[in-house]
Amino acid sequence: MPQMEGKAALVTGAASGIGRASALALAREGAAVCVSDINLDGAQETARLISDAGGQALARRCDVTNRDAIQAMVDATVTAFGRLDAAVNNAGISGHFYQRLHEADDESFERVIDVNLRGVWHCIKAELPPMLARESGAIVNIASVAGLIGAPKAADYTASKHAVVGITKSAALDYAKSGIRVNAVCPAYTDTAMVQGAIAGNPIMASIMTRAIPMGRLGLAEEVAEAVVWLCSDASSFVTGHALVLDGGLVAI
Repeated sequence: MPQMEGKAALVTGAASGIGRASALALAREGAAVCVSDINLDGAQETARLISDAGGQALARRCDVTNRDAIQAMVDATVTAFGRLDAAVNNAGISGHFYQRLHEADDESFERVIDVNLRGVWHCIKAELPPMLARESGAIVNIASVAGLIGAPKAADYTASKHAVVGITKSAALDYAKSGIRVNAVCPAYTDTAMVQGAIAGNPIMASIMTRAIPMGRLGLAEEVAEAVVWLCSDASSFVTGHALVLDGGLVAI
């Protein structure tokens, strides 16, 4: 039996990359999925891929820096599917890499915090009530290995992802007796449009990323998505407050 049969999920930042892969994987496992992104065309394409494969999907435009838009996304999911069992808070941005802290742009810092941290905060707050009503649910926040270790010349992104791991742990404790599990996944460099954009035209940086990973390659969005599905499913029923590392051995160094 599919792991998510009869359940409803939502995924933010689902127009591409880890978000799209997670939405497709959840749908493959039987979930009806609200596919959300600030890029509506991309979200609609993800929803079409799900529908073409025989799944059920709803596409929504959502800017996670807008609390009203987040609430509307959650409400639309519950209206369409009658419930919310799993939420994947994936929407995020990279900020400006390759700058030491004193050189970093304050506006970029504020934008990274707005999307990566406040966005997750407000998504969780909106997702919890329908889960509390059923005394059941799973929330997965997409963090990063940069939420566990330092990342040079990326202080804004690193700060935001450390905070996501912290929120995950605190929320897990708050709702452990309410039937709601809250976990995070912490990927290393993953072959997505965001990473490719960061290394575009910089073969040296691409080589550095690859060499930093003991397995000698970037991760795949589909590999992260499999971990997301597991954390959303009953197969991980005794797992909460965990930051699951998918890094090809990077943190083990």
